[in-house]
Amino acid sequence: MKIVASAKFRLGRIGRGEDGSSIIELAIVFPVLLLLFAGTAELGRLFYTYSTLARATEVGARYLSMSRDAVSTDATKVAAAKLAAQSLVVCGYTNCAGKTPIVAGLSPAANVKVTLPATGAIVKYVKVEIQSYNYQPGVFNLAGLTGKANSVFYFALTPGTEMRYMP
Repeated sequence: MKIVASAKFRLGRIGRGEDGSSIIELAIVFPVLLLLFAGTAELGRLFYTYSTLARATEVGARYLSMSRDAVSTDATKVAAAKLAAQSLVVCGYTNCAGKTPIVAGLSPAANVKVTLPATGAIVKYVKVEIQSYNYQPGVFNLAGLTGKANSVFYFALTPGTEMRYMP
């Protein structure tokens, strides 16, 4: 009798035991926490990239707003001022030869648009904007999750700055 009662007591303890339940809870919650962390990191990268591009357009617009060559009648001086502003936006220097861009995939000719004031305008504004720049996430590769290797998941970032021309 004592053996049967002892066996029932031990089997009852096994059924009520909570050893290992915390590991199971962790296994359930960990993927959700990992996704939240990765999403937060990716969103932070997106905002960082956008603010970097926005600051770069401000630098280019400030350069043009102070440059006398931007409104010159000489077309070569105007072209040189535009190219210098585009280079400032892309790499931080007036000449990008041998320099790395501030953001990967950014090029002066393809992504930076410079609008100069019209000749004879009373109020003159210069505008520098980034067009056709596609931000590609580094953490979340949705193309790999969907099984389509040629699909690209991106956000189009288009910051721009307009400043008054101050000769």
